[in-house]
Amino acid sequence: MGSKSFLGTCFLFLVAFSLKTNAADFDIKKYGAKADGRTDDSQAINNAWRDACAAATPSTVVIAKGKYLVGPVRFGGPCKAAVSIRVEGTLQAPAEPEKLKSQDGWVVFQNVDKLSVFGGGTFDGQGKLAWSKNNCAKTGKCNSLPINIRLTGVTNSHIQHITSLNSKLFHMNVINCKHLTLEHITIDAPQESLNTDGIHIGRSSNINVTNANIKTGDDCVSIGDGSQQINVEKVICGPGHGISIGSLGRYHNEQPVEGVTVRNCTVSNTSNGVRIKTWPASPNGVASNLHFEDIIMNNVKTTPVLIDQGYCPYGQCQARLPSKVKITNVSFKNIRGTSQDPVAVKLVCSKGIPCQNVQVADINLTYNGNKGTATSECANVKPTVSGKVNPQVCAKNVA
Repeated sequence: MGSKSFLGTCFLFLVAFSLKTNAADFDIKKYGAKADGRTDDSQAINNAWRDACAAATPSTVVIAKGKYLVGPVRFGGPCKAAVSIRVEGTLQAPAEPEKLKSQDGWVVFQNVDKLSVFGGGTFDGQGKLAWSKNNCAKTGKCNSLPINIRLTGVTNSHIQHITSLNSKLFHMNVINCKHLTLEHITIDAPQESLNTDGIHIGRSSNINVTNANIKTGDDCVSIGDGSQQINVEKVICGPGHGISIGSLGRYHNEQPVEGVTVRNCTVSNTSNGVRIKTWPASPNGVASNLHFEDIIMNNVKTTPVLIDQGYCPYGQCQARLPSKVKITNVSFKNIRGTSQDPVAVKLVCSKGIPCQNVQVADINLTYNGNKGTATSECANVKPTVSGKVNPQVCAKNVA
């Protein structure tokens, strides 16, 4: 080996060694965490995060195996350098919802750039007591219940290999985030858990959800207003309410939804399949470039493929007035499987602003009940239909 080559190798080694020694681990047990499932370890976690966030070089907060009673916890930035959180143990929320009543998030990540969360650990919301007291679907007042994991203003970040268990409300809420990947996420709650959306995304851009396994009591993935360039891929959904864009148009000043792709997903034993839903009597809105493709439906209870511009749960709307959310450039391609509902495809658009440029291709949905064969229902839409399509889509009732 020449002297220049040898010196170069030594230099690279010294750089790597320097980076390794400059990176720091902040173990919450060294900050006093007991990990006994009884002692509140919130302060230990908050203190470890404070020091890691203030570090001038990349650092890691370590939550080793064990049960940590915590709540609430806030991982707030901005930080001086990239921060990782290695969660190997189980964080447990207080079971009593009153102890977190003032919080819209139990574990909150806020205003952090270059965040990484990983480790195979679990965020256990202990939501059973909250579900028994939760009537917010009918009252519309859900603010008193905490979300398991809230990500607000998180950018250029990666959340992977974690589990959200038995949240009191939504499992993960992604708001005002950019360039965020959620990968190998497990979400687990019983079918009877109310309003426990798996992953909700709103007012965020360039969000990637991939390789998630979601069992819950509401939408597996829901995409709200202001969502731009969202990719949902390789999600196994069920039980739950399927994968939804919306509902949109309930509130004033909602931002456009643009560029959503849902592909290569499996939806099993859910109340719905894939759907776009907007409220009647809505303010003006826009939802465009929405694509669903390569999706397997297994025993979906109600209408596996749905556009519903008259979404009005519990009669909380003026159903006579049309939705003003304009839906354009939508495709449903290569969707196959079984439905418990004879209406396997339903495209009911607004009579005020009919849907434009809707494409349906290679659909094969079989009705597994005893009321005949699979059918479709359409209004205020004239889709382009191609490939082999079963049932025949929009052959009748196109307004």
